[in-house]
Amino acid sequence: MTDKVVIYVTSGSLEEGEKIAQSLVEKHLAACVNIIPQVRSYYRWEGKIENEAEFLLMVKTSRGLFADVQAEVERLHSYQVPEVICLPIIDGSPNYLAWLGESLKAGG
Repeated sequence: MTDKVVIYVTSGSLEEGEKIAQSLVEKHLAACVNIIPQVRSYYRWEGKIENEAEFLLMVKTSRGLFADVQAEVERLHSYQVPEVICLPIIDGSPNYLAWLGESLKAGG
């Protein structure tokens, strides 16, 4: 088991996703953020079932930086309740995991 994680975040527009991704990488809160376009999300909101086109951000970071990533996403996001879901990276390429760790701010 590693201390590295992937955090899923959805955004309603590419521009918002890019703004979040840019900020997380600039602040060394994420080593990499992938933006996957055109996911369709179905969810219940205020008693109704909604379905919207969204963009999925896959944020690569460490468990120790989760709270900072969550705070930055919530600061920049337009949603009242943005999705911020953290999944563990159990194992991976040693070279990639080393790069990921080196790309994060100290303590992450």
